[in-house]
Amino acid sequence: MSAIELCLLLLAALAAGSINGAVGSGSLVTLPVLLALGLDPAAAVTTNTIAMVTSALGGTLAYRKELREDRMHIRSLRYISVGGAVVGSVLLLTTSSDALDVIVPILIGFALVLVIVQPWLAAMARARAASRSDDNPFGSLGLRVSILGCSIYGGYFAAAQGILLLGALSAFSGRPLNATNGIKNLLTLTVNVTAATGFTIAYFLGHADVEWLAVAVMAVGATIGGYTGGRLAKALPNWVLRGLIIVVAVVSLGHELLD
Repeated sequence: MSAIELCLLLLAALAAGSINGAVGSGSLVTLPVLLALGLDPAAAVTTNTIAMVTSALGGTLAYRKELREDRMHIRSLRYISVGGAVVGSVLLLTTSSDALDVIVPILIGFALVLVIVQPWLAAMARARAASRSDDNPFGSLGLRVSILGCSIYGGYFAAAQGILLLGALSAFSGRPLNATNGIKNLLTLTVNVTAATGFTIAYFLGHADVEWLAVAVMAVGATIGGYTGGRLAKALPNWVLRGLIIVVAVVSLGHELLD
């Protein structure tokens, strides 16, 4: 790759990292750039997933204090994320990507609905939690099934998994969006690390293509952007964050439908 192409990737990763840290779906910035630079779809997805690990890391570090308070409640969600990511990454490596033309718009549309109706779902969740003082806000079966589905999707494609996770976490826990953003970043990091590990092993076994120079350059921008985006999300009012998520979801959905 030329110096200009690498600079373009750096800027795209910086923007994507910021979006991932604050909302999710930053991969819809970097994936088109990788494809435009000539990578085939499978190589673009594996390269992007490995590079975007650092954006989730930066976003997670921005919420380390809040995550310590919820670490016992979300431990099971991390195990579920690992299992889902393994399934998703194996699916990407062993099956055709044609199914994404149908699956991705459906999942993004579902996330958009979750975000829109989140205030009503949150009110119901708070009412249930008030009736049981020892209730774990992240222990419902519905949330665990949703996290499993999000993790399989994230291991398979990665783009927009943050929107799915944030919508599910907030809707089922009853907490506002900005109070679940750190957990979203942690689960995204868990999924990305798991999938990236699988893709790296597959690369050395000759079953996957990865553009490592692109990974290195994108990782720098993604780390800076992820930390910045995570800190910005903590300062935003809840309604602003919800509006931003809806805009990103609509744009992502339009991108997939028009692709």
